Order: sequence, then C-alpha cells, then structure tokens
Amino acid sequence: MLAGLLLCGSLVMALSPQHGAAARPKPAPELAPQTLEAAPGAQLPLYVSRDWSRPLPDIERAVIVVHGHARNASEYFSVGLAAQAAAGDVGRATLIVAPQFIDQLDVDTFGVPANILRYSPEGWEGGDAALGPVPVSSFTALDAVLARLADHSRFPNLKTVVLAGHSGGAQVVQRYAIVGRGAAQLAQAGIALRFVVANPSSYAYFSAERPVPSIAASCPRYDDWKYGMQHLPPYAAGRSPVSLEQDYVAAHVVYLLGTRDNDPEHPVLDRSCMGRAQGADRWSRGHAYLAAMRLRDHGAPHHVLHEVAGVGHDARGMLTSVCGLAALFDRPGCD
Repeated sequence: MLAGLLLCGSLVMALSPQHGAAARPKPAPELAPQTLEAAPGAQLPLYVSRDWSRPLPDIERAVIVVHGHARNASEYFSVGLAAQAAAGDVGRATLIVAPQFIDQLDVDTFGVPANILRYSPEGWEGGDAALGPVPVSSFTALDAVLARLADHSRFPNLKTVVLAGHSGGAQVVQRYAIVGRGAAQLAQAGIALRFVVANPSSYAYFSAERPVPSIAASCPRYDDWKYGMQHLPPYAAGRSPVSLEQDYVAAHVVYLLGTRDNDPEHPVLDRSCMGRAQGADRWSRGHAYLAAMRLRDHGAPHHVLHEVAGVGHDARGMLTSVCGLAALFDRPGCD
C-alpha cells in the first residue's frame, strides 16, 4: 500500500521537449492509495472501485482507464466513475480501475516507497522498462492488471474488459493493443477484451508510409517505435511486425476523436517530427491512421472510429459522451 465515447475543462499536463513546448514539470496531483504486484519486488499504484482482494461475483465488466502525461490517475478514476454512473444498469456490475505510472519527480515529491515502480516522463507511454525498483515494462504492469481480472476465483462472472485511455493514456492503449500479452490470459478465461483509444497524439504504424511524407523524409526516427515497427521494445522480443499486425487487426479497437481536438498548436500535442509526419493535429492523425489500416492487406474489420461532436482535448467529455459510453459500456445511441 502507499501512504496517503460529451464535458469538462481540459486537464493540466506537464510538457516535455517531445511536445515542442517548455514548461516547468509538475508532480502528479496525488498518488494512488492501492498497489498491485507487477513483478517480484515491484508494485504498481492504482485506484480500484471495489475491494478486489476478495471474490466479486456480481462484477460482469471491468473498465481500466489510463491517465495522460500528467499522471493524474485520480482524475481519470473520477472520469471512470462518472462514466459508470452515466451508464445506468450496466454500470452497477462494473469495476473501475485506474493504474498510475509515476516518474522520479513524483518519487521526490511524495517520498514513494522503494518498491513502487517509477518510469521516465514519457517512457511508460511506449512500454519502456521502469527506472526502478526493477526494469518492468509499463506493458508488463498492465499484464498484471489483466491477470488479476482473469482470475476466475475472484471474478467468476466477468465477461468483458475494456482498456481505455485518453491523450497519453491512449498512446499506451494503442501500443498495448499491438504488443500486449494480456489478451491471451483473458481469452483463456473466456473474457472479451476491447481497446478504446481517445485523442492520442500519435499512433504506431505498420508500414513506412506516413500522411505527411515530406516531414517523414527529413525525420530519421519517424519509423522507430513508438511511431513505427523499427527497434521494437524489449517487451516485444521475439515478435515480428507481421505477427503483431495480425493480432492488432484481430483486436476490437474503438477510436474516439473529438471534432474540436484539431489544434496544431495545442500545448500538449506531440510536435516532434515523428508526430508531425502523422498529420497536423489529433483529429487528422486519427482519421489518417485508420484510413491507412483499412488499406493494408487485411484491412481493419474489427476497428471502428467515432467522432465526438463539439469536444476537444477533454477526457471527461470524450469518455462520458454518447459514443464514449457506447465504447465503454455498450450503451446505445452512437451511430
């Protein structure tokens, strides 16, 4: 333990050189009060809406909400609870989980115990290994969350798990949907897994083509992971881009794009050349990515894109919208 898919204002996030802006880094607003062992000697902080140390036979759905660059898991947990309340009856049989990937600034600010995982400020978004206490990938940490949910003795009636993220969290979810190993654990338990990717700054492509080839041509790292399939992370060792694409195409992925998340100068938009090669803004990058996937040999038959009208870069607005509730809870009304 630690001490201590329509509307709400934008979340305040610390910026980094990748995003092309300068700002004083900020610690997370607070640290999650619970932990889960991701590996021996390594604990992942998180929020959970119920006591999952005991059997929960009434739980039929779990929604995991991954925070953005600000590591504000408490706010994303609140968004998950708000979506659960808006979902009505189906929400009452749902468990909400919000993991937290902290960095060294959070460790220094809050005096974090030595066994708590901590990552570089952006490394967790692409599955990098933790800086301490052991080099556990952020994707391995998500594997541990899914393994807990796949435990039939704890969740005998769980039918669906939704892994959702917004902004930086959506980058995590989209990459995990490609390389993550947790889907196999859930499938063995007869549990369906869905990925909800809302307003990320960038995507991992399976080919070298990009929507803005002139920028890609002048950007040596544009096709490196986490933007492409070159130099895959150690977590994906032994996997080929071909097999990864096959698994991704077979996955159920919902892309949510806010129609007002179209500012090419947004303060936390990835404005590196790797990001700009994918398009001018988050809205155009999302449309371009799915269009590219649909042109691949196997298309993207299980991938759908929904626009959330009138919403910008706003996690609560996206995930509590009509289409957000459809993606998270199968609520009707999203065409």
